[in-house]
Amino acid sequence: MRQHFERILISEEDIRSRVNVMADEINKAYAGKDLVVIGILRGSVIFLADLVRQLDIPVSFDFMAVSSYGSSTESSGIVRINYDIKTDIRGRDVLIVEDIIDTGRTLHHLVELLISKQPASLKIATLLDKPDRRQVPVDVDFIGFTIPDEFVVGYGLDYANKYRNLPFIAILKREIYE
Repeated sequence: MRQHFERILISEEDIRSRVNVMADEINKAYAGKDLVVIGILRGSVIFLADLVRQLDIPVSFDFMAVSSYGSSTESSGIVRINYDIKTDIRGRDVLIVEDIIDTGRTLHHLVELLISKQPASLKIATLLDKPDRRQVPVDVDFIGFTIPDEFVVGYGLDYANKYRNLPFIAILKREIYE
């Protein structure tokens, strides 16, 4: 499978180290609070699992499934909520956990939706931030890595629902997806 990649962008060791640092930052930000973590399916699952295992604060989970890409490498710009949270977040501290922030459209839509549910606070943690692609401004509170405008897979990120299981993040060769 490695022949599908231009190169490994972020190693397994670098991911593990950065996730631990992010967990420390989140522990400090939410000390004494009861946190609701909302994972954005499917890409965030591996990151979310590794992150929350490092938290030493009370945490409950919920999930949302959204789509804006389908099997494409470009966002359609249309955000569909395929599965919404079941937890009542009114008056609670909420942390959205994302795998990657690209154009910002999907996350902007999710933030508006979740704010309408009146949480006490709403923050965002993402493993990867791709600011060169941003079309909609999004305030991100916890960022793992800022990456260049490359199509990446691994550690939860996919192309056509493949490569999610990789323990590292790699740049996918163009001939695989074009």
